Amino acid sequence: MADDLAFLEEDLTCFVCCDIFTDPVTLKCSHSLCEECLQLLWETQDVPQCPVCHNECSHEEPTKTLAFRALCKSFKKRKPTAVSGDVCPEHKEALKLFCFEDQQPICVVCYTSKKHENHKCSPLEEAAGNLKGDLKTQMDRLQATLADLKKAQKSCVKRAELLKERASMDENQIKGEFEKLHQFLRDEEEKHIRSLHKEIKLQDDKLKARMKELSTQISDLSENMAAVWQDMEAENITFLQNYSDTVKRLQHPSVLNTTPELQEYQHYPIQTVIFTTWARMQHLVEQPPVTLDPDTASNKLLVSGDYTSVGYSEMKMIMYDNPERLHVGVLASQGFSSGVHCWDIEVRDNDHWTLGVVGETVNRKRLYKMNPKSNFWCFRYVNGTYKKGNKPVSDIDSNERPNIIRLQLDFDEGELIFSDPFRNRSLCTYTGGFPEKVFPYFCTGDADTSLNVFPANKQKL
Repeated sequence: MADDLAFLEEDLTCFVCCDIFTDPVTLKCSHSLCEECLQLLWETQDVPQCPVCHNECSHEEPTKTLAFRALCKSFKKRKPTAVSGDVCPEHKEALKLFCFEDQQPICVVCYTSKKHENHKCSPLEEAAGNLKGDLKTQMDRLQATLADLKKAQKSCVKRAELLKERASMDENQIKGEFEKLHQFLRDEEEKHIRSLHKEIKLQDDKLKARMKELSTQISDLSENMAAVWQDMEAENITFLQNYSDTVKRLQHPSVLNTTPELQEYQHYPIQTVIFTTWARMQHLVEQPPVTLDPDTASNKLLVSGDYTSVGYSEMKMIMYDNPERLHVGVLASQGFSSGVHCWDIEVRDNDHWTLGVVGETVNRKRLYKMNPKSNFWCFRYVNGTYKKGNKPVSDIDSNERPNIIRLQLDFDEGELIFSDPFRNRSLCTYTGGFPEKVFPYFCTGDADTSLNVFPANKQKL
């Protein structure tokens, strides 16, 4: 009997919910499903299909059969019910214990059986509480890991957006700079073509004048020769009488200049022009020795679009806290680990600034200690006082405030000099060497006056 019911159950089972049909409906393809299951399935499809044979259907197709519906209800009543989940399927006793060895609930009879002998067991509630506590601890760890992963993903997204933004800015700058070069070359090309045309015109005018002169001489000579031939054909008496005039015609000055007095064509000095243009282009391209890195700027500093100026903002700006960003200040994009380097900073009447160099490995998320032991070499002007780090410098006349501060770094000699280039006066000097690669450092606290970076000897006066 049970086998017969099992066989019948296969025919009365819904393909979607895998349970006995509830309010069954039949499609034109003869396949049957629960009415609710079919509607839920079709809500997810653009074109309704039979989930069994995948034939295309219409919403008017499903038909109900009362006899089929009654059969399904009758079968559900006759189908034997499963043993309750809280009863031992083997001993039909209530499940009251949990076996930690087999990881399953057991009844008291199971506990006393040889199968669970010496197994660690606990009451269900106690075991559930302990195991849920263990799982919660693991879930908390996983939750923390998930939070870290989401944070890392968010960081990657921001980095990708920042990378795209920076790439776009650099692309526009590249196009702008090369457009200057293209325009320079176009201007040079037009200038030299005009020069070539002018030179060719001069030579052409000379040739035209010479050609006109030769045409006149040819005409005069032809007329004289024709006259002489006419005299020669005359009677002897007439010929002899006119002989003196005939000889004079042959001695006409117009026949003396028969050789062109024109120079050979000289090709335009193209290679010289190319070399001269290239040399002039070197003066066209002026790149500061240092440029500011906006990715290192703290949240109160704003770097200009050409990376040569930094200003102070009273309000904190929302910035992505990438690893390179400083707690205070901004660094240059270029670092130095050898050689001599020099750059100028226009401070003008800025009354709160700090300039210098900082070591590559210092902690960028904390305030720097202003001394070489902390790999920070700086010169400052704060509230009317010049300072070497935190120590005031007393020998600088406050009435002669430098408009430009020049920094000269000799990495190999281990020396950093701050000077006033217009008065040729040293303001502050560090010696003793640099243990690692250093980056130029800039900071301002004056909202009215920005700091501007220029190549040495190229600053605006």
